[in-house]
Amino acid sequence: MTRSPAPAGSSRCPAKRSPALSGMSLHTAQGRRKYLTPDERTRFLAAASRQPPETLTLCLILAWTGCRISEALALTHADLDQQGGIVSLHCLKKRRQGVVRDVPVPNGIIAILDLVHDLQPSEQRLWSFGRSTAWQRVKTVMREAGVSASAASPKGLRHGFGVHALHSGVPLTLLQRWLGHASLSTTAIYADVLGAEEREIAARMW
Repeated sequence: MTRSPAPAGSSRCPAKRSPALSGMSLHTAQGRRKYLTPDERTRFLAAASRQPPETLTLCLILAWTGCRISEALALTHADLDQQGGIVSLHCLKKRRQGVVRDVPVPNGIIAILDLVHDLQPSEQRLWSFGRSTAWQRVKTVMREAGVSASAASPKGLRHGFGVHALHSGVPLTLLQRWLGHASLSTTAIYADVLGAEEREIAARMW
């Protein structure tokens, strides 16, 4: 099994990029954001805690690893390192099979997963339901949390993770590895935050 190599180089002050360069944008054509704000992330996690246990654990994995929903559903018991607090995600979009990226998560997340799924060193999948069911469960939590319609999707959680990581001081190259992006220019879109998020960053200089 091949681990994704750490990308070379670094970019402390990425220039603002056109969505056309990375092929991805954090806003819709109408200018609505497609990522969860910090407040929405908090409300989403609170709403998830009131859901059935397997819905809660799915939401926790999506929110704290930034993985795609298909990558979450592919996780097995053996992909969780309880001692190291690591989730090993299989990069399903890579052409080569067996490419895995390791994402650290808070210890409390692994503890909840163990409580719900009784983690064992096996290849049994954590969730038995499919993509459609998983998507609907996440949408239900989004609705209860009052997340903006344009961001209310598993992809919105992935984008929210990226923005949250950069706000927390995670280097761009490390975030690139966690999200499994082939190009740093794709990851750099998370630095192109607007509105309250941009003001929050600017306030650090005041």
